[in-house]
Amino acid sequence: MTETAAWWSLLAAPALLLAGAVLAVAGDALLAARDAGRPTTVRTAMRPLLEVPRLLAAQPRRLPAADRLLWRLGVVSVPVAAVLSALVIPFGGTAVADLSVGVVWFNAMEVVTWGGLWLAGWGPNAAFSLIGGYRFVAQGLAYELPLMFALLSAATAAESLRVGDIAQAQHGLWFAVWMPIAFAVYLAGVLAFSFLGPFRYPAGEDIAAGVLGETSGVDRLLLEAGRWLWLTSGAAMAVPLFLGGGSGPGLPGWAWSSLKTLAVLAVLVWVLRRMPVVRADRYVEFAWVVLVPLTLVQVLVPALVVLGR
Repeated sequence: MTETAAWWSLLAAPALLLAGAVLAVAGDALLAARDAGRPTTVRTAMRPLLEVPRLLAAQPRRLPAADRLLWRLGVVSVPVAAVLSALVIPFGGTAVADLSVGVVWFNAMEVVTWGGLWLAGWGPNAAFSLIGGYRFVAQGLAYELPLMFALLSAATAAESLRVGDIAQAQHGLWFAVWMPIAFAVYLAGVLAFSFLGPFRYPAGEDIAAGVLGETSGVDRLLLEAGRWLWLTSGAAMAVPLFLGGGSGPGLPGWAWSSLKTLAVLAVLVWVLRRMPVVRADRYVEFAWVVLVPLTLVQVLVPALVVLGR
């Protein structure tokens, strides 16, 4: 049974999420250095973090006729939604908020990122950032429906929308083993709503970094942090949904949750450097022709299993 954590976990959860995001950024920097033939040292791993003081000290960019309120609201909503999404993720047998609709809450926070990133593209009143915002919306139309079916597959098998119940329903056999399509689609969705790796199309180099192009200073730091916070939150959510939560031999639940989260995060970071950028129009076609039928069939599998009990 998942328990609700003490009030101080409201501070501990964002701190753990930030620590995971820092590890992901460091790992990505090491992979980038190795691919470029540079030495992979501690200094190399910490190099992206050296940008933080510079961005904090930099002045925000001012553009003519920009909607500063919507711009700032969109920028802030991305990291805030990532932190709020992590509140329902059980760490071992404890969650900050053990909601009866935890899966819906996680998906709702991810959808908030849709609006936030589109506002971050609209607010500057600049062509490339607006194109980046529309690209994210187009990309979202392709990944959201398969992602929802993947979440429904896990919820259907556990007969609950409570994240803790889904983790406890995997005694003896993880959902990732007998629902591999849902697991793979979910991981692709994590990369998509983090707009990283093959799904960095909204921040593409062909449009001068798109939604990130007109941001500077603290605004740029918040958007970049939001991407990696979402990647970490998505990796952590994969553990109770498909990898049995904190269950495992010999170690306490929180230790298994940590190890599984780091393993999923390592796989996601590795994929970032190994797959090319996917254009939104091509992914939309692939999603509707291939992923939606596959995930629909995948939802039927746990539904039939539940009916047969």
